[in-house]
Amino acid sequence: MNGFFYFSRYSAYFFLLLLCLEQTNEKYLTNKKHTAQRTFTTMKYVIYIELAIFFLMISAKAVMLRRNGITALKFGKPDKNAVALILTIAGFAYAASAGAMGLPFPAFAGKLFWNIPILNVLAILICTISLIWFGITLVTFGHSFRIGIDEKTNDKLITTGTFTLSRNPVFLAFIVFFLGVFLTYPNMITLLFLCLLIMMAHRQIIKEEIFLRNHYGNEYEQYCTKVRRYI
Repeated sequence: MNGFFYFSRYSAYFFLLLLCLEQTNEKYLTNKKHTAQRTFTTMKYVIYIELAIFFLMISAKAVMLRRNGITALKFGKPDKNAVALILTIAGFAYAASAGAMGLPFPAFAGKLFWNIPILNVLAILICTISLIWFGITLVTFGHSFRIGIDEKTNDKLITTGTFTLSRNPVFLAFIVFFLGVFLTYPNMITLLFLCLLIMMAHRQIIKEEIFLRNHYGNEYEQYCTKVRRYI
C-alpha cells in the first residue's frame, strides 16, 4: 500500500514537472517566434532604407550634373526604352513597399512565395554590395553619367574603375540590387517587375552598345574585347 502511495505521489510530481516544462517550452517558442518576427520586420526596413539610398544617389548625381549644365536623364524620342526602364524600377519599388506601408495593392498578388529569414540577410548583403558598387561607378563616371543615350556627348570613353570589370556596371547594379529586393519581397508582382527590369536593361544595353560603337569606333571595339558586357 505504501509502495502504491509513493508511486502515485512521485508520478504526480513527475507529471507536474512535465507540465511546467511544456509551459516553459511554449513560452520560449512564443518568445522566439516574436523575436524572429521582429528581426524579420527590422531586416525589411533595412531594405526600405537601402531603396531610399538608391534613389537618393541617382537624384543627387543628377542634381550635381544639372548645376554644371548637364542633363543626366536623357528621355525622349531617341530613347523611349529608358523611360520604360525608369517606370519599371519605380513600379518595382512601389510593389516592394506597398504591403508594409499600407499602400493600395492586390492582396492575391502580394502573397509571399516564401518567408525565410536567412534569405533576408542574404538580400541585405546583396543590396549593400550593389549600393557600394553603384556609388563607386557614379564616382568613376564623373560628369559622364547618363540614364539614356546622349547623342551629343563629347565625353571620353570610360574604361577605369568598375568599368574594368563590366562594360555596364550601372545596369549590373540595378539588376543585382533589385534581385536583393525580390528576395525580401518574393511575390507575383515583384517577380514580374524583376523579369521586366532584366529584359529592359538588356535591351537598353544593346541600344547603347550600338551607339557607342558608332560614336567611339575602334576604341570601343578594343574595349569590348577586354571587358565583358556584364561581368
